[in-house]
Amino acid sequence: MSRALRVLLVACLLVLVPGCGTDTRDPLVVLGPWTGEEGKAFEAALDKLDDGTGRTYTYEGTRSLRETLVSQLEADDPPDVAVLNSIGELTEYARRDRLKPLDTETAQRAYPPWVPVLIVDNKARPYWVPLKADLKSLVWSKRGAPDGRPTWCVGLASQATSGWPGTDWIEDLVLHQAGPALYDEWARGLLDWRDPAVARAWTTWAKLLGKRSPESVERSLTTSFEGVPGSDGQPRGLLGSPGFACTHEHQSAFIRYVYAGDDVTVEPSARYLDGPAAYRDAFEVAGDMAAVFSDDPDAQQLVERLSSPAGRELWWAEADPAVRPLFPATAGLSPPASATPVEKKIDSLLTSGARILCFDASDVMPPELRDAFHRAVLEFFRDPTQRQLDSLLQQLETVRVQVNRDSGTDPTFRPPQDICE
Repeated sequence: MSRALRVLLVACLLVLVPGCGTDTRDPLVVLGPWTGEEGKAFEAALDKLDDGTGRTYTYEGTRSLRETLVSQLEADDPPDVAVLNSIGELTEYARRDRLKPLDTETAQRAYPPWVPVLIVDNKARPYWVPLKADLKSLVWSKRGAPDGRPTWCVGLASQATSGWPGTDWIEDLVLHQAGPALYDEWARGLLDWRDPAVARAWTTWAKLLGKRSPESVERSLTTSFEGVPGSDGQPRGLLGSPGFACTHEHQSAFIRYVYAGDDVTVEPSARYLDGPAAYRDAFEVAGDMAAVFSDDPDAQQLVERLSSPAGRELWWAEADPAVRPLFPATAGLSPPASATPVEKKIDSLLTSGARILCFDASDVMPPELRDAFHRAVLEFFRDPTQRQLDSLLQQLETVRVQVNRDSGTDPTFRPPQDICE
């Protein structure tokens, strides 16, 4: 069913009259990554978002976001607004003139590093704004776990994007061992993948994971990052999953929805990563950014309202505590007195404890390179030998060179600059 027909049917249902009058305005369609409880909270906020025009909104949440959006663009039937977590993908859409530059008022909320400088047609324009932020560079552990050598939980399965929990490991290691400046070069495609600092991150990861049995390796490759579902069908996290005799997990702040109790603690990852003290206050971050694909001026207005303080408060109020959104900059909402210690710790780290924030490196990379990075992590996890690593880094370097060659033909375009803030 096409988007035009789909939204027309929704409009007919909303006015609750036989037929559909020609004066009915189609709902604006928002495509986004949130499903389950997160999706319900966002959809509830949309339903209550009164813009004074009587316009309604339809939310489409999917775990296959890239595939869905690409399909809609190929059919020349894009959503009015899409929410993506990949700066690399957003950059490609901006370069291909599929995105609309943001209105001035919304552009004021294009906070770095979620919105790095992008040059299109020789002009610096913001094409997206962060709606929701996520803090990475975190380690979760069972309360009372021995403080000696940790045993690491790893689940790498994630449908079409399997491997990303491993890329998070590599990125965090590059950031904390080599520092933000080199991390920035690497993420933006300016550094050879065979650079010793990048190679060191891979070998450090293998050393931290230690020796694993073939059964353990296969279990990690086939188990979701959410862990094994419990008897109620809900994910319970790797720390609580059968078959995972582990004490620590490297994962971003969003995973708190499976660790809502008091038996799991969270702390910065830096002390585990064998890096200098100077980089301990650096954190990797990610985000969900809204971009306008439609010429409809109400789409711009929608993004402005969603990113406004009032829009944040509405969304936050609709969400269950375990999936409350984090917001970029220090204008976020403070956790209530009833917030869990985990919520308060994450909020404190994001708003005041982090000295440097660097955007997720693989999400900055062009999609072809990011996808190759995902695959390389899976292959290295299965066979973490030096010979395998040399081969994989050479393959990634070949992809980097080709992508740079393809994108370097347009003198009016420059990829994202300054992804660390």
